[in-house]
Amino acid sequence: MKFEINDVVAVLDDDLSGTITKIEGSQISVATTNGFELIFDAHELVKINQDKLMDHAVFSNASIERVLTEKASKKRQNPPKTSSKERSQPAMEVDLHINQLVKNSRGMQNHEMLNLQLDTAKRRLEFAIQNRIQRIVFIHGVGEGVLKLELAYLFKRYEGLKFYDANYQKYGQGATEVYIFQSKKP
Repeated sequence: MKFEINDVVAVLDDDLSGTITKIEGSQISVATTNGFELIFDAHELVKINQDKLMDHAVFSNASIERVLTEKASKKRQNPPKTSSKERSQPAMEVDLHINQLVKNSRGMQNHEMLNLQLDTAKRRLEFAIQNRIQRIVFIHGVGEGVLKLELAYLFKRYEGLKFYDANYQKYGQGATEVYIFQSKKP
């Protein structure tokens, strides 16, 4: 390759480029863009056609400005912060009070009400397991404790469940929280 003084060149085996300042046989002096004067053999250099680089759309000022504005506009947005109190809230609450399940309980016997409450609890529990909801609070009220005992019996039939009294400050003694252990999807 034929080189001349003031040609812009790049070094083949290094990340250097610059302008030729002196040619002595096969030894070529290059003033790098960093301000150093280095000597290379002619076979180590390649000539860069400066006119084609400047004409190319990638290196135009408009494209540089466009890239800079794109970079500035794509700043990482942090997700909204949730407090530890919000994170500890259950994902699902199920109120099993009979007035929440039917419009009018008049004419229903106690065992019918209890069966309706247990069926509702079972359906909601199955829904939570299917949709990978980890925590549910079943609000059953204090009463005589029959529904609470029946719920405990229901929960014991499931593997991968842990149940305990729910947050006393929020629910009092009338709620049970169920934690469902999630296994990894196959």
